[in-house]
Amino acid sequence: RNLDRISELTRISRERDLTADEQAERQVLRQNYLKAFKSQMRAQLENTVVEYPDGSRTPLTEAAKKKN
Repeated sequence: RNLDRISELTRISRERDLTADEQAERQVLRQNYLKAFKSQMRAQLENTVVEYPDGSRTPLTEAAKKKN
């Protein structure tokens, strides 16, 4: 897994300097991890609904528009 390898490279970096290849690998893995995290979070928020006391439900994006 990417996160396991990122953690491994971080542990290595505490013991010694990373090689240029290891630094580049860690940077790519971090970028990929963040991209996947943001995508998953966006999908979760897009599927979130706000339920009002009257029982009505509105997608979060619509509820944010109503608030403003």
